[in-house]
Amino acid sequence: MGPLIIGRFLVTAFFAIVFLQSALDKLTDSEGNLGFLREHFKQSPFPPDMVNMLFWVLTALEALAGVLCGMGVLFFSFRHPGRNLASLGLAVAGVALLALLSGQRFAKDYNGAAVVAAYFAVDLIGLAMFG
Repeated sequence: MGPLIIGRFLVTAFFAIVFLQSALDKLTDSEGNLGFLREHFKQSPFPPDMVNMLFWVLTALEALAGVLCGMGVLFFSFRHPGRNLASLGLAVAGVALLALLSGQRFAKDYNGAAVVAAYFAVDLIGLAMFG
C-alpha cells in the first residue's frame, strides 16, 4: 500500500469517527445538545424553532457523512479514485462542515469557526487525494 492509499484511508476513517460520534451524541442526548445550541444561538438571528430544525438537518448530514465514510473504510473504497463511498462521504462531510461553520459565524463564535475551518482543510486535502 502506498502513501496515497494510506492517506485516503486515514482521512476517511477520521471523518467516519468524527461524524458517527457526533451524530450518535446528538441522537442519544438531543435535549442536552438542543439546550446548548439554543443558548449558543440566543444572540443570533435564528429563532429557537429554526435552531431545532437546523439541529436535525445537521444531525442527518453528520450521520450520512459518518455512515458513508464508515462504509468506505469497511468496503475499502478509499483504494479507488473517483466517485465511491469514501469520496462521497468526504463530500457530504464538507457540506456538514460548511453548515457548522456558518452556524458558528452567525453565533459570533469565531474560535469555534476556526476549529471547524481546520476540519474543513483536512476534508479538502482528503478530497484532493481522490482527485
